[in-house]
Formats: sequence, C-alpha cells, structure tokens
Amino acid sequence: MSALEFTSIADIEGIYNGLHTTYRSGKLFPLDTRRKQLYQLARLAQDNLSAIEAALHVDLGKPPLEAAGEVASIVRNSLQAAEQLEEWAAPVKPTLQGPMSSWDAAICPVPKGVVLIIAPWNYPMSLSFSPLIGAIAAGCPAVLKPSEHTPTCATLIAQLVSQYLDPEAYIVVNGAVVETTTLLTHRWDHIFFTGGGNIGRIVAAAAGEKLTPLTLELGGKNPVIVAEDCDVELAAKRILWAKTQNAGQLCVTADHVFVVRSVAPAFYEALLSAYRRFFPKSPFDPEVQWSKIVSLAHYARIKDLLDRTKGTVIAGGEMDVDTRQIAPTIVAEVPVDDSLMEEEIFGPILPVLEVNRIEEAIKHISMQSSPLAIYAFTHSEDLKHQLMAKTRSGAVVYNDVFTQLRVQGLPFGGSGESGYGTYFGKASFDTFSHYRNVVNIPPSAEPMFLSRYRPYSEDAYAAMKGAVQVKIPDV
Repeated sequence: MSALEFTSIADIEGIYNGLHTTYRSGKLFPLDTRRKQLYQLARLAQDNLSAIEAALHVDLGKPPLEAAGEVASIVRNSLQAAEQLEEWAAPVKPTLQGPMSSWDAAICPVPKGVVLIIAPWNYPMSLSFSPLIGAIAAGCPAVLKPSEHTPTCATLIAQLVSQYLDPEAYIVVNGAVVETTTLLTHRWDHIFFTGGGNIGRIVAAAAGEKLTPLTLELGGKNPVIVAEDCDVELAAKRILWAKTQNAGQLCVTADHVFVVRSVAPAFYEALLSAYRRFFPKSPFDPEVQWSKIVSLAHYARIKDLLDRTKGTVIAGGEMDVDTRQIAPTIVAEVPVDDSLMEEEIFGPILPVLEVNRIEEAIKHISMQSSPLAIYAFTHSEDLKHQLMAKTRSGAVVYNDVFTQLRVQGLPFGGSGESGYGTYFGKASFDTFSHYRNVVNIPPSAEPMFLSRYRPYSEDAYAAMKGAVQVKIPDV
C-alpha cells in the first residue's frame, strides 16, 4: 500500500480562492464546456481501467469484476449526464393564469457555486466521481476529497483528475482529519458527504455554522424480509450475493434478515447451498479473489461483533488478521438484542432472525432508525402496503438487493439517520443547481397594481377580504 502525499494546509487556501475565481469568471456556465468535461471524465475512467483495478486491489483486495463495475458506472453516468444536459438545464416555463398570462416567467437551473465533495473508502472510485458528475453537469467548480483509508486510490484520483479535467475547476485535496477540518472552515456553496453517521454529524455541524447546503449519504442497518410466499432459493442466492460484494463493505447491502419461522429451515439450506456454489474453495484461496477489510480497526470491530453473538454460525467464521480477511459468515437464530444488531455491520456477516409472523419484523423495523433501504422477498400486496405505510427508509425494494442503484431515473438517498438529499442522474444535477426564478413584469400590468398603492382604500380592502372568504370545499 503506497504512502499518501497530503495536500499542504497552506495550499488549501489558494485552492479555495482559485476555484472562486474560476466560478466568478463564468467559464463553466456554457453547456458545451460542461459537456466536454463530462466526456473527459468518461475518458479518465475508460483509459485507466487497468490502473484503477490495480489500485482497488491494493487497497481493498477487490476482484477485477467488482472493480470494473466501479469504472463502468463512471463511464455510464458521465455519458448519460452529457447526453441529457440540454434537457436538465433547460428553463422551465410555469403556466400563468389570468392577467399574468402574458408575463415572461421562468425557473432557471444555475450553478450553486464552489462545492466540496468528501468521498468514502468503500467504493473510492465510483463514490468520488458520481457526485462530481453532478457538480460538473451543474457548472460548479469542486474540491474532491478522497478517503485517506484507501491511499493508493486517493493518489491515483489526484493524478487522473489533474491530467484529464480542467485544473482551474476541479482539484483533489488529499489528507486526513486536519486537512478535512481545514476544508470545513471555509464557506462552500454546497457540501456533499458520503460516509458514516459520526463523521456526518461533524460535517453537518460545520455546514450549519455557515448555513451551507448539505447532502449526507450515510448508512444504516438495511433489513431484509423473507416472507412465506417467496422463492427461498432465489432469495438466498440474491441476498448472499449482495452480502459478499466488497466483503460486505457496502452501505446498501443486506445488513440482517428476518425470516418467517415456518420457512426458516428451507431458507438456511438454500443459503448453505448458495454458499457452496459461490465458494467451492476457501474464501482465502487466492483463486477466489475475496476482498479484505479496509483496516485493522474495522477488522477488529467486526471480529468483536461476531465474537459476542448469541447466534449460531452455520457457515464461515474464519478470519486472518494478517491479510485482514473475514470469511463470509452466516449466523442463524440471532436474537434482536444481539451484538450483531447493535450497529451497521459493514462487513461479510449475515445475521438471520426468525419471526413467527411478518408483523413482528415490520414492528421491529419501524422502531429502528430509518435505513437506506428495506428489502422484501414477497409477492404479497398486503405486505408491500404495510411496508409503505408503517416503515421509513430511503428506498423499498422487492425481490432483490441493491439493484435499485442500476435503475435509471431513480434518485438515491437516505431518510433520517441514513442521510438526506439525493443524487444519481438528474438528481445529481439538481443537487448542485439552484433553481432561480426569473420574471419580467411589463409596464402594461400597471392597472392591476393600482389598488396596492397608498393611501389604502375601502374598495382595495374589500377586494383583499374577498380573497380570504373564498369557498372551501366540504370533505
């Protein structure tokens, strides 16, 4: 793992001032300029697939297929933004009624200004560049702060951004707590943070001091419901696949499973069958290409949760501190007060909790913090209605896990403690845009304004009072 060269504190001030100079120059306002930068970002990813795969392998042990998925999302989303930029940036003309119908009014998306993007370590490429796509499309200069926990990736991001993108508009700042704290002392026009809730609170407090608009993409314990009417073999395969992506270090993956007790034996057997197919050899065998935990601190945290569980490990459980690898682990018969239910696991441990009735699962979910997603394997319209009516989450997904990220047109974001604000597609553009009202009131409108001028008349008051006394429909 390579050493990360931190940006000097003195340079951060110059970077901040330089980006404001770029913003005030208006050079990013033309759509052609933004489109060219989006194409450049797509080229950045496409041209450097091998280098990105290598960096992700060094920092996270990520296999080529998963690494290529990060790169593919950057290319796909950059091109989509470039292709739809005209539509997204077009002024919206509201329908005006009555004497205002001849007025010229519009809602115009304009750049918010200079923005700060603080990215996480678990998907260091895609979660750095996905919000940057929105900033570029909206016309905002940006500082991109990658995570210091993936230093090889952070170093590569800095090199590629300076090589492919406009160096007066998009700059990478590398560092740790001191550098991030310094960035947060400045007044940004928007801050976009992806990470854990503890750091999110610090970022939110800093943004609040300066009344800075903020997007928080956090995490949470995403529950999965396995109902009696589902195909348990399909559910097991899809849940286990999701849990093993990036060794479970993914904010939208399944955190734990509620299964109705009547189908629990079949579900356990289906999980074990899928496990044997996915891992015919030990997960630690180099041919398996199993990812590693990002740091010893995270490794120790996950190990502690597993060591204290009251459930029964029915698959996995092996650990190797030297390689920071934890085998994908299935834990059966986990109680609701278990160690594995204390916090977001963010690792390859899958706790399974048995319930007598679906309503027990829904009640438990409704009493917990709002997660990024609730997953349910079911065809029951009644269960779907209950989940919508009785729970909160960023998303509800039926019969798969985290594939909602691939559905174009769906904004991604949390609710409550899993975050606020959204992005992906047009939502990314909207996040970094201010919708500015523009209206031209013509001189010919003067007759309708005569009653507003002093001295106020009884006729003017009667007209205003009449607007208050309109008929309200009976329900």
